[in-house]
Amino acid sequence: MINATSLRPGMVIKFNNELHSIFNFTHRTPGNLRAFVQVKMRNLRSGAMFEHRFASEDRVEKVMLDEVEVEFLYKETDTYHFMNTETYEQYEFDDDVLGDAAQYLTPNLKVKIEFYEEKPIGVELPAAVEMKVIETEPGLKGATVSNVGKPAKMESGLVVQVPAFINEGEVIRVSTSTGEYLERA
Repeated sequence: MINATSLRPGMVIKFNNELHSIFNFTHRTPGNLRAFVQVKMRNLRSGAMFEHRFASEDRVEKVMLDEVEVEFLYKETDTYHFMNTETYEQYEFDDDVLGDAAQYLTPNLKVKIEFYEEKPIGVELPAAVEMKVIETEPGLKGATVSNVGKPAKMESGLVVQVPAFINEGEVIRVSTSTGEYLERA
C-alpha cells in the first residue's frame, strides 16, 4: 500500500477490486481546504477512462506487473499477434484490449506485454516508434522551417500532423504518448 501522493503516471493500482493504469496525476492544495490528489486513470479490463479524487492521506494498493518483451507479428481482422522472441510463445490481443496502442503497431516492433497473476493485461509501447508515411499532400519546395502542418496517414492508419516538407514514402518518428510528429527517422 502506498500514499495517494506517491502515485505517478504509468503506475498500475488496484481500485474497487479492478486494475487501473494512472494517466494523469495532480496534487492540489486549495487555500484553506485539505489537500487532495486528482487522478485520471483507465480501467484495464473495460478500457474506460475516468477521474477520481483521493484525499492526501488515502492509501492505495500498487500492483506489481510482470513484463515480457515480445515482437509484434501481424494483425488479422481485429486480432493482433505477438511472439516472445526467446521462447517463441505467441500471444493474441483484441482491439478492445490494446485500445489506442494498436495505432502504433508496425511489424517487428518490440513491445512489452504486462502480466498480472500470469494473465496478459496490456501492452507497453516504446516512447517513440518509426512509421512510414503512406499518404500526404506533396511537400512544398523550400518549406524547411515552418510551424504549418499537414495531415499524413501512416502505414498503420494513424493520422499525424507533420511539417510541410514531409513526403510520401518517408519514415518519421512519432511519439506514442502524444501521437505527435517528432523527427525524420
